Amino acid sequence: MAKTFFEELNNENLTGVAYKNIHLKKAALAYFANIGNATIADMCKQLNLSAPKVTTLLNDLIQDGLVKDYGKVESTGGRKPNLYGLVPDSAFFIGVDVKQHHLNLGLSDLQKNLVCTEENIPYKLDNNKASLEELCTLISNFIDGLPVPREKILGIGINLSGRINYATGYSYSFFYFDEEPLSKIIESKIGIRVFLENDSRAMAYGEFSSDAVHGERNVLFLNLDYGIGMGVLIDGQLYYGKSGYSGEVGHIPLFDNEIICHCGKKGCLETEASGWALTRMFQDKLREGSSSMLSRKPGAPDNIQLEDIIDAAIHDDVLAIELIAKIGENLGRGIALLINIFNPELVILGGSLAATQDYIRLPIKSAVNKYSLSLVNNDTKLRISGLGEKSGIIGACLLVRNKVLIN
Repeated sequence: MAKTFFEELNNENLTGVAYKNIHLKKAALAYFANIGNATIADMCKQLNLSAPKVTTLLNDLIQDGLVKDYGKVESTGGRKPNLYGLVPDSAFFIGVDVKQHHLNLGLSDLQKNLVCTEENIPYKLDNNKASLEELCTLISNFIDGLPVPREKILGIGINLSGRINYATGYSYSFFYFDEEPLSKIIESKIGIRVFLENDSRAMAYGEFSSDAVHGERNVLFLNLDYGIGMGVLIDGQLYYGKSGYSGEVGHIPLFDNEIICHCGKKGCLETEASGWALTRMFQDKLREGSSSMLSRKPGAPDNIQLEDIIDAAIHDDVLAIELIAKIGENLGRGIALLINIFNPELVILGGSLAATQDYIRLPIKSAVNKYSLSLVNNDTKLRISGLGEKSGIIGACLLVRNKVLIN
């Protein structure tokens, strides 16, 4: 069964023939995961192995319950070869996308199909132990309700905002209470391997691995939420930087103001172009006497949240639309800078603010044209996320699958 193979894979004491065999199996699974179904001839070429060796390898994987013979492939002549591929329900992966005020969770199978999701589960992300305990409880409850055996779940990917070291499992922005990596702490509570990732990078990978990207290899993903995060794909690979903290675009010192950013510095892009900047501006406008459908909300303006403003804009609230346009213009200045540096094929706008569609996209596009070099931005497409809230779930699941099968 699959569990036996993955137990062998995690055995650090394997040597000699056993070590080589398990890594050949891993290479075959990685090939199927990346390319899809294939013939023995395809695999001989890819793995640089003889047909008898590939046949033995496939028979072992079939016995493990990981690979299936899908029958003869269509052929114009000669003997029709057999097509082999992954067994979808032989292994599963969980993705947990942690937002400021809710969680999104999902389960994907070995062929990267999203089996089920639970979105907008109420949760308050606070940097304390109670919030961490609640997070673990909500994940455990999700697992308990799944229609698959627990032993077939090979890993959990958890997305958090801020400074995350994917390689070590440490979070330096949330839940940094212990010398032990956060991934290990959560793993000890849930009993399944845990991998941490920065939310923007996971969302970027989810978008890149979906139909939202049409062959582009150099892509920037902007996560426009309470803060501003970025995932960078260079030649189809996530770029992490030396210490794993690339993408902190929200802390580019772009404005000459006295607003203290959450990072402790002044003038960051986030102070004038983020969800929390929009919320601050909106509340200030209401205090100055501006009118909005949210003026009637109990406790306004102090209890107005970003989600309220986005919903108001979608329902044609003039103040919300005007301020989102201002945020968009400020964002466009930052994105213009990124386009001048990276010259990407595609910039994807995701996160909660992307739900306002052209209300945010058009001011960004206008500012990009104004502040970036036309010879550079002419080749860059600007696109709203095609996955919305699911991008983080999908990215988390796929990155865990890669970690288990490929890395």
